[in-house]
Amino acid sequence: MSPFTYTRARDPDMALSDLVANPQAKFLGGGTNLVDLMKMGVERPARLVDINRLPLDRVEELPNDGGIRIGALVRNSDLAEHPLITSRYPVVSEALLSGASPQLRNLATTGGNLMQRTRCYYFYDPAFTMCNKRVPGSGCAAIQGYNRIHAILGQSEHCIATHPSDFCVALAALEAVVRLRGPNGERTIPFDEFHRLPGDTPHLETNLRPNELITAVDLPALPFAVRSHYFKVRDRATFAFALVSVAAALEVEGGAIKNVRLALGGVAHKPWRARRAEKALSGRPPNEETFRRAAEAELAGAKAYQYNAFKVELARRAITRALSTVAAMA
Repeated sequence: MSPFTYTRARDPDMALSDLVANPQAKFLGGGTNLVDLMKMGVERPARLVDINRLPLDRVEELPNDGGIRIGALVRNSDLAEHPLITSRYPVVSEALLSGASPQLRNLATTGGNLMQRTRCYYFYDPAFTMCNKRVPGSGCAAIQGYNRIHAILGQSEHCIATHPSDFCVALAALEAVVRLRGPNGERTIPFDEFHRLPGDTPHLETNLRPNELITAVDLPALPFAVRSHYFKVRDRATFAFALVSVAAALEVEGGAIKNVRLALGGVAHKPWRARRAEKALSGRPPNEETFRRAAEAELAGAKAYQYNAFKVELARRAITRALSTVAAMA
C-alpha cells in the first residue's frame, strides 16, 4: 500500500474543499472496496478524506411525492432492514442482503456502493499490464483471457468488465435519482445516467464531475414496487458476486401487465435496464411464455466470449424466474 495522509471532515463544505485542494484525494466511507484496491496497488490516493461524521446517514420520506431519500452514509445492513424499504421496496432489501457478508454490510454505505469498481481479475491484479481501466490504451486482457464472469451486453472492444453491485441493480429498476454536491452547488442525475458503458473510455465509470460528493439517493414513489423481487445466480450461496441477477417489479391489471420495471446485474459494465424486455412485456398476460419471449428480446444482441457463453441462457432463465416469482405475488 502506498503512503497517504488522512483527514476527517466535519461537514460537507470541509470535505469538498479538502478534495479540491488535493487532486489525488479520495473520499472514505466504509472503505470496503477502496481499501482492498489500495492493498492491491490498484488505487493509490495521496490523501483519504473521511466523511463518516457528515450528517448523511438518514432514511426519510419525501414530503411531496411519497418517495424516500436515502443518505449516502446509510449502512447497507441498516437500509436492508429499514421498515420503509422492506414494506415499499422489497427488491432493495433483497438485493442488499444478497451482497457481501454481514460484516461488510455493517460498514458499506449507500454512496460507496454506487462507486464500487469492477471485480475483473485483470483489473484487480497490476501484474497484468493490459487493462484499459488501469492504464488507458493498454488493451483488455479479458477479451482473449479467462472471461467467465465478464459482460455479454453493452461491452466494447476496450473493456468487457461488469459492474459488481447488487444494490445498484435494484436502484436501476426503480429509476432512482442520485443527489450530488460539488464546488458549484447541488445537482441531481437519473440513476440510469450515473454509470457509463465502456465505449473507448472504460476508465471513466461514472458521470460524476470533478470534486463531487454523493449526498443521497432518492427512490420515487412506485406503489407497485411492493410486488418486487431480486433474484441472484452465483457460484456459492454467500459472499459471491452475481453471474447474473435480476431486479423486477410488476403490476398486473385485468389479466395483463400494466407496469413493469426490470434490470439486470452481472451482464454489463453498468446495471443494465432491460427496456426491450419491458416493452415486450407491456400489455401481455403474465405467464411463462410471455416472460421467456421478453427475455429473448432483451438478449437478442448479447455477445459472449470463450468462457461466458453460458451467461446468455442463464440470463434468459433468470429473467423468466424473477418475473414468475413477482407475478405470483399478485
